[in-house]
Amino acid sequence: MRVPRPAGRGRMKLAARCRVATEAPAFGMVVFCVILLNAALMGVETYSGLAADYQRLLRTAEQCCLALFSLEMLLRVGAFADRPKAFFRDPWNLFDLAVVASAFVPFVRENTTLLRLLRLARVLRTARFLPHLRILLIAVGRSLPGTASFLFVGGLVLYVYAMVGWVCFAESDPGHYGSVGRAMLTLFLLTTLDGLTDAVRAGLQISRLSIVYYASYALLASFVLVNVLIGVVLNSLDEAREIEDAANRDRKQPGPPPAAGPDGDVRDRIATARRALDEIEASLPAPDGRPSRHLETSHSGS
Repeated sequence: MRVPRPAGRGRMKLAARCRVATEAPAFGMVVFCVILLNAALMGVETYSGLAADYQRLLRTAEQCCLALFSLEMLLRVGAFADRPKAFFRDPWNLFDLAVVASAFVPFVRENTTLLRLLRLARVLRTARFLPHLRILLIAVGRSLPGTASFLFVGGLVLYVYAMVGWVCFAESDPGHYGSVGRAMLTLFLLTTLDGLTDAVRAGLQISRLSIVYYASYALLASFVLVNVLIGVVLNSLDEAREIEDAANRDRKQPGPPPAAGPDGDVRDRIATARRALDEIEASLPAPDGRPSRHLETSHSGS
């Protein structure tokens, strides 16, 4: 029976060739160098004298960087030509595509501020080529929900202590505790323990009980809450490592060899099925009770 040719043969060949190009170490190194060059060009543009003298050269270099980034994205999209949905499931692919494609949007190209911000966002694409940096960025994103809860608790503690400080020190130290806003700012700066010694000395001149106020705040805000935040970040870092390991395992899953193509893979499966059928046929007796021809051949050979 003739096996029909599988559809999408051209897309699979295109994906295989693009995948070979994008997975080459030289490809990643070239893109990484272009990203660093783009960052250096942005730094040079901050010097008005250099920007005015080499304006044409800088613009040409920027256009070359954009062309290389566009070529890179075309190759990356082509590597997923046989499975387009997998390309959009990767957040880094979506981020790279948005950063590069936005440079061709008419409104963005005419807005100098937005264009510079998007060029600055290209520097973050170095995370694709630095696994440890990629893990840290994922950890930061994973820690945002826990950080929001931490900020709420920290703000609540800061507000309560600010109100207590306003009640106790507003008349004697209006510069730091004259209002709840000033008190919160003062206590927020004391979270780093910078200036705590001067604050304690000024408080002792008002009341000896101020030592309890500052000691309890330093213990709660600078030690307990900060350690809670560190725990949230470390937990998110472990989750980011697990996510990165899972993504690496998915990328390394074996698939059909690119050189064989879809026809070669189908032929291999047919050959395997035929060998299995031959083994089954050899193990069955003939209809007249005699051994099958495969068994007779094996006995005669022995």
